[in-house]
Amino acid sequence: MNVTNVLPNSAAASHPLPPHPREHWKARLRRWAFNWFPAFWGTGARLIYLEERFREIRLALPLTLRTRNYVGTIFGGSMFAACDPILMVMLIERLGRGFVVWDKAGTIRFRKPGRTTLYARFLLPDDELEKIRSQAEREGRVERVFTVDLVDAAGLVHASIEKTIVIKVKASCA
Repeated sequence: MNVTNVLPNSAAASHPLPPHPREHWKARLRRWAFNWFPAFWGTGARLIYLEERFREIRLALPLTLRTRNYVGTIFGGSMFAACDPILMVMLIERLGRGFVVWDKAGTIRFRKPGRTTLYARFLLPDDELEKIRSQAEREGRVERVFTVDLVDAAGLVHASIEKTIVIKVKASCA
């Protein structure tokens, strides 16, 4: 399953993602807190949009002194670390307390060196969430593979990240 759905606006666009609606003030506050969480802050990335119900998250990873590698491009570890927690957090927030969500595996495929700011868009539509929820309730455990691309302002893919996430129904304490 691919959760990127990154669509360039037009040839003259300076940003690869379609315009997003205004954030609710609660979502803006949560985005701000997430950006300042030390483990995420250390990646050099920033969430630039957080949909209130965690259906969509967008991030930007600029080329800075903190994210630059030995050869002057964005460090691959920063690329992977920027995207690492997003899908797990989205699933935890959307599924609620009745489920346990864990990362199982992750891979990154580098396609082009990142010499400018890179962007990623994570989408978790309601229908996909319901499929995950019903399969987990039916089978007790689900493994899902998600793919997200880091793209530049022109929409060119610089890295593809694949995450395998395990979703389990919590055992009741009856």
